[in-house]
Amino acid sequence: WVGLVAVGEVQENDVVVVSGAAGAVGTVVVQLAKARGARVIGIAGGPEKCSYLTEKMGADVAIDYKNNDVSSALKAAAPEGANVFFDNVGGEILDNVLDNLAAAEARIVICGAISQYQHLADVRGPKLYLRLAERNASMRGFVVSHHEARYPEAIQEISELLKTGQLALPEHVVEGIDRFAEALFMLFNGAHVGNLVVRP
Repeated sequence: WVGLVAVGEVQENDVVVVSGAAGAVGTVVVQLAKARGARVIGIAGGPEKCSYLTEKMGADVAIDYKNNDVSSALKAAAPEGANVFFDNVGGEILDNVLDNLAAAEARIVICGAISQYQHLADVRGPKLYLRLAERNASMRGFVVSHHEARYPEAIQEISELLKTGQLALPEHVVEGIDRFAEALFMLFNGAHVGNLVVRP
């Protein structure tokens, strides 16, 4: 909520792109953006996750980064470009979206960069950052605790969406604490949907 609303300033009819859209954060962002009247494009890995996004989470379009050219797919799905990009992945996908921003005042929200976590000593930043200047766009990171003053507003909206069934919190449960290592690898290889939980 903080990233999408307080930082990304999502508006009705915005085109919102979400990377890592089938994960714990991504699935919530997709649903929040839809509830606020945005058109949502989710990026995820594999046809099953993409179907999940459109059939269960309400995304208008899902792009399979493992089997499609993301840049071309974005151009087809959003010919006028993205107004908001909620980034959980970084790397090449961030560059793909930078190259497909709306002409004026697009907002990029940096939540995470899971594509970079396995080589933190050599993190690769965006090559196409000049698109920000060319399109009068902005890119901001955030820490949720810095927006504590808006917690009551967030809690009210999220609670209402949960009560009305407009927001689901999907979980992928791994049974047994002895499978913790297996579950940890699932975070990086994309073998789960929603919030990954290990139940002892």
